[in-house]
Amino acid sequence: MNTKKSTTRLLWQEAASFAARAHRHQNRKDGQTPYIAHPFRVAMTIRDIFGCEDEVTIAAAILHDTIEDTTTDYDDLLKAFGEGVARTVAAVTKNMALPEKERETSYDAQLAKADWRARLVKLGDVYDNLTDTAETRPHKMADMLDKCRRAVAMARAEAAGDPVMARAVERVEALAAASS
Repeated sequence: MNTKKSTTRLLWQEAASFAARAHRHQNRKDGQTPYIAHPFRVAMTIRDIFGCEDEVTIAAAILHDTIEDTTTDYDDLLKAFGEGVARTVAAVTKNMALPEKERETSYDAQLAKADWRARLVKLGDVYDNLTDTAETRPHKMADMLDKCRRAVAMARAEAAGDPVMARAVERVEALAAASS
Protein backbone atom coordinates (compact mmCIF):
# COMPACT_ATOMS: atom_id res chain seq x y z
CA MET A 1 0.00 0.00 0.00
CA ASN A 2 1.59 3.25 -1.14
CA THR A 3 0.12 5.98 1.03
CA LYS A 4 1.85 9.24 1.75
CA LYS A 5 1.40 11.34 4.84
CA SER A 6 3.29 14.01 6.69
CA THR A 7 5.25 13.04 9.77
CA THR A 8 2.91 14.97 12.04
CA ARG A 9 -0.56 14.37 10.59
CA LEU A 10 -2.46 11.23 9.80
CA LEU A 11 -3.59 10.45 6.25
CA TRP A 12 -7.22 11.37 6.99
CA GLN A 13 -6.09 14.71 8.43
CA GLU A 14 -4.17 15.52 5.26
CA ALA A 15 -7.22 14.46 3.23
CA ALA A 16 -9.49 16.70 5.32
CA SER A 17 -7.30 19.75 4.67
CA PHE A 18 -7.01 18.96 0.96
CA ALA A 19 -10.76 18.38 0.53
CA ALA A 20 -11.66 21.52 2.51
CA ARG A 21 -9.47 23.60 0.20
CA ALA A 22 -10.81 21.88 -2.94
CA HIS A 23 -14.48 22.36 -1.95
CA ARG A 24 -14.01 25.78 -0.29
CA HIS A 25 -16.46 27.73 -2.46
CA GLN A 26 -19.15 25.06 -2.73
CA ASN A 27 -22.39 24.59 -0.81
CA ARG A 28 -24.81 21.68 -0.57
CA LYS A 29 -28.08 21.87 -2.49
CA ASP A 30 -29.72 23.71 0.42
CA GLY A 31 -27.52 26.67 -0.50
CA GLN A 32 -26.38 27.15 3.10
CA THR A 33 -24.37 24.13 4.21
CA PRO A 34 -20.71 24.17 3.15
CA TYR A 35 -20.19 21.25 0.78
CA ILE A 36 -17.29 19.86 2.81
CA ALA A 37 -19.78 18.75 5.47
CA HIS A 38 -20.88 15.94 3.13
CA PRO A 39 -17.46 14.26 2.62
CA PHE A 40 -16.74 14.63 6.34
CA ARG A 41 -20.08 12.98 7.20
CA VAL A 42 -19.39 10.17 4.71
CA ALA A 43 -16.02 9.48 6.35
CA MET A 44 -17.53 9.58 9.84
CA THR A 45 -20.34 7.25 8.72
CA ILE A 46 -17.80 4.76 7.40
CA ARG A 47 -15.75 4.95 10.58
CA ASP A 48 -18.40 5.33 13.27
CA ILE A 49 -21.51 3.64 11.86
CA PHE A 50 -19.97 1.00 9.60
CA GLY A 51 -16.95 0.36 11.86
CA CYS A 52 -14.17 0.68 9.27
CA GLU A 53 -10.76 1.83 10.50
CA ASP A 54 -8.85 1.45 7.22
CA GLU A 55 -6.96 4.72 6.71
CA VAL A 56 -7.08 4.55 2.91
CA THR A 57 -10.86 4.14 2.97
CA ILE A 58 -11.35 7.02 5.41
CA ALA A 59 -9.10 9.33 3.37
CA ALA A 60 -10.82 8.31 0.12
CA ALA A 61 -14.21 8.98 1.71
CA ILE A 62 -13.14 12.51 2.60
CA LEU A 63 -11.83 13.03 -0.94
CA HIS A 64 -14.56 11.09 -2.78
CA ASP A 65 -16.05 14.07 -4.64
CA THR A 66 -12.86 15.98 -5.42
CA ILE A 67 -12.31 14.62 -8.94
CA GLU A 68 -16.00 14.86 -9.86
CA ASP A 69 -16.78 18.26 -8.34
CA THR A 70 -13.53 20.28 -8.22
CA THR A 71 -10.47 20.95 -10.37
CA THR A 72 -8.63 18.06 -8.69
CA ASP A 73 -7.59 15.19 -10.95
CA TYR A 74 -6.34 11.66 -10.40
CA ASP A 75 -2.68 12.70 -10.62
CA ASP A 76 -3.18 15.32 -7.88
CA LEU A 77 -4.52 12.62 -5.55
CA LEU A 78 -1.85 10.11 -6.58
CA LYS A 79 0.91 12.58 -5.77
CA ALA A 80 -0.59 13.71 -2.47
CA PHE A 81 -2.05 10.43 -1.13
CA GLY A 82 -0.75 7.46 -3.09
CA GLU A 83 -2.28 4.92 -5.41
CA GLY A 84 -4.78 3.33 -3.00
CA VAL A 85 -6.55 6.59 -2.23
CA ALA A 86 -6.36 7.87 -5.83
CA ARG A 87 -7.77 4.63 -7.29
CA THR A 88 -10.58 4.50 -4.75
CA VAL A 89 -11.62 8.09 -5.45
CA ALA A 90 -11.41 7.49 -9.20
CA ALA A 91 -13.62 4.41 -8.82
CA VAL A 92 -16.38 6.46 -7.16
CA THR A 93 -16.14 9.23 -9.77
CA LYS A 94 -18.76 9.33 -12.51
CA ASN A 95 -17.83 10.16 -16.09
CA MET A 96 -19.82 13.36 -16.52
CA ALA A 97 -19.05 13.42 -20.26
CA LEU A 98 -21.50 10.55 -20.80
CA PRO A 99 -25.29 10.97 -21.14
CA GLU A 100 -26.99 10.37 -17.77
CA LYS A 101 -28.43 6.90 -18.49
CA GLU A 102 -25.16 5.68 -19.97
CA ARG A 103 -23.23 7.39 -17.15
CA GLU A 104 -25.09 5.45 -14.44
CA THR A 105 -24.61 2.11 -16.21
CA SER A 106 -20.91 2.81 -16.73
CA TYR A 107 -20.56 3.95 -13.12
CA ASP A 108 -22.16 0.79 -11.73
CA ALA A 109 -19.84 -1.39 -13.85
CA GLN A 110 -16.84 0.64 -12.69
CA LEU A 111 -17.81 0.24 -9.02
CA ALA A 112 -18.44 -3.48 -9.44
CA LYS A 113 -14.87 -3.99 -10.73
CA ALA A 114 -13.24 -1.71 -8.16
CA ASP A 115 -11.56 -2.52 -4.87
CA TRP A 116 -13.88 -3.14 -1.89
CA ARG A 117 -13.02 0.30 -0.52
CA ALA A 118 -14.85 2.01 -3.37
CA ARG A 119 -18.04 0.09 -2.65
CA LEU A 120 -17.78 0.94 1.06
CA VAL A 121 -17.30 4.64 0.24
CA LYS A 122 -20.33 4.44 -2.05
CA LEU A 123 -22.41 2.96 0.77
CA GLY A 124 -21.30 5.80 3.04
CA ASP A 125 -22.15 8.30 0.31
CA VAL A 126 -25.66 6.96 -0.26
CA TYR A 127 -26.25 6.75 3.50
CA ASP A 128 -25.41 10.42 3.92
CA ASN A 129 -27.24 11.50 0.77
CA LEU A 130 -30.34 9.57 1.83
CA THR A 131 -30.36 11.36 5.19
CA ASP A 132 -29.85 14.71 3.46
CA THR A 133 -32.49 14.01 0.78
CA ALA A 134 -35.11 13.11 3.37
CA GLU A 135 -34.56 16.46 5.09
CA THR A 136 -34.01 18.85 2.18
CA ARG A 137 -35.37 17.30 -1.05
CA PRO A 138 -38.09 14.76 -0.35
CA HIS A 139 -39.21 14.97 -4.01
CA LYS A 140 -35.91 13.22 -4.93
CA MET A 141 -36.45 10.31 -2.53
CA ALA A 142 -37.36 7.69 -5.18
CA ASP A 143 -34.14 8.38 -7.10
CA MET A 144 -32.10 8.26 -3.90
CA LEU A 145 -33.67 4.97 -2.83
CA ASP A 146 -32.77 3.51 -6.24
CA LYS A 147 -29.13 4.58 -5.72
CA CYS A 148 -29.18 2.92 -2.30
CA ARG A 149 -30.58 -0.29 -3.79
CA ARG A 150 -27.87 -0.36 -6.47
CA ALA A 151 -25.07 0.30 -3.94
CA VAL A 152 -26.35 -2.44 -1.63
CA ALA A 153 -26.65 -4.91 -4.52
CA MET A 154 -23.00 -4.35 -5.46
CA ALA A 155 -21.80 -4.83 -1.88
CA ARG A 156 -24.03 -7.75 -0.88
CA ALA A 157 -21.66 -10.55 -1.99
CA GLU A 158 -18.78 -9.10 0.04
CA ALA A 159 -21.03 -8.61 3.05
CA ALA A 160 -21.23 -12.38 3.54
CA GLY A 161 -17.53 -12.56 4.44
CA ASP A 162 -16.73 -9.11 5.80
CA PRO A 163 -18.29 -7.81 9.03
CA VAL A 164 -17.67 -4.15 8.12
CA MET A 165 -19.35 -4.54 4.72
CA ALA A 166 -22.16 -6.55 6.33
CA ARG A 167 -22.75 -3.78 8.87
CA ALA A 168 -22.67 -1.15 6.11
CA VAL A 169 -25.22 -3.03 3.99
CA GLU A 170 -27.44 -3.58 7.05
CA ARG A 171 -27.31 0.10 8.05
CA VAL A 172 -28.02 1.40 4.53
CA GLU A 173 -30.92 -1.03 4.13
CA ALA A 174 -32.35 -0.04 7.50
CA LEU A 175 -32.13 3.67 6.69
CA ALA A 176 -33.68 3.10 3.25
CA ALA A 177 -36.54 1.11 4.79
CA ALA A 178 -37.17 3.82 7.37
CA SER A 179 -37.13 6.46 4.61
CA SER A 180 -39.54 4.65 2.28
